Amino acid sequence: MCLAVPAKIVEISGARATVEVPGNRFSADVSLTPGVGVGDYVLVHAGFAIERYRTEDALEILKLYEEARNAG
Repeated sequence: MCLAVPAKIVEISGARATVEVPGNRFSADVSLTPGVGVGDYVLVHAGFAIERYRTEDALEILKLYEEARNAG
């Protein structure tokens, strides 16, 4: 099972971006989300950024993930 997560773009080089989910950085392909830039939040699934998120929405989702992680 794969989980799509909101990630913040911290660097872009061509069609590849370094994205960050709190505590983790990894590479994602941004060719499916033209116009994204450093500082944007994107939904990453299977190594591809598939949608741009509003910052407020991304932060709310990340907050919910953190609450769920701490509940157990």
